[in-house]
Amino acid sequence: MSNIYKSKKYILLFLLPAFLFLIIYLYYPFFVNIYSSFRSIRTLGTYGKKWNDPWFENYVKLAADPVVWISLKNTLLMIIATILGQVGIALILALLVDNVSRGTQFFRTVFFFPIVISATALGLLFNLIFLYDKGMLNQFLELFGKTELTDWKSEAYALTTMMIPVVWQYVGFYFVILETGLNNISEELYEAAAIDGATRFQRVWYISVPLLRNVICTCLTLGVTGALKVFDLPWTMFPKGMPLKMTFLTGTYMYYQTMEAKNVDYGATLAILIVVLGVVLSRLTRMVFKESEDL
Repeated sequence: MSNIYKSKKYILLFLLPAFLFLIIYLYYPFFVNIYSSFRSIRTLGTYGKKWNDPWFENYVKLAADPVVWISLKNTLLMIIATILGQVGIALILALLVDNVSRGTQFFRTVFFFPIVISATALGLLFNLIFLYDKGMLNQFLELFGKTELTDWKSEAYALTTMMIPVVWQYVGFYFVILETGLNNISEELYEAAAIDGATRFQRVWYISVPLLRNVICTCLTLGVTGALKVFDLPWTMFPKGMPLKMTFLTGTYMYYQTMEAKNVDYGATLAILIVVLGVVLSRLTRMVFKESEDL
């Protein structure tokens, strides 16, 4: 059995299926997208009959498209909401649960539960919550004497209405990661700090948070790149960027151009933009929130 680990050819044998999977389902579609962005394509699954004139037409259109800039702005706001809302709230919850002596499994299950629910189902649920007439939120506000109904999907509230469910859904995901990181911290460190007279807050601030640095960096990287790919829940709540195309994200606008507007080549160009932004932002996140090799 030990010969399997000594022979390099067996390692290549096990790596090959994963490598082929990446080539077929990741790298090949990516390069096809690059090719498609220079072609005139209106039917999904085809390579088009001619090149764009000029061949970089879609990239010029990309820079001049006002909806692209709206989607980029909204995606930036989503990234901020992810960092402060998802990772921030998850960190607070993880620290609180870690200091609870009883019922920790209950809290872990409750906080993680939204992840296992379909995003489409959640979108429909929140549509009912934010409904203008007889929606749960408006009915709740009426109990406190608010007589005028609020249109939560209007231009004034649309972005907030869209981001609240997205933030709420993924808090549990980061909570589990951070809670696992806290469980890996030795209890002896807390006991030694308690003997030295450290308060519970000081133990959290000077032991838990510093030792979670690498885990927090991983969560932030996942959150930033994940915000670029958010699609299903926002599309269910605000299909086609309603109202006035102001709720488009990079992912939903790409889908709209590809599947609704039938501009497959332009959709491919938007997909390349998302990939480039994902690579650049993930590198920037790693540079800003640099992991420590000492932990």
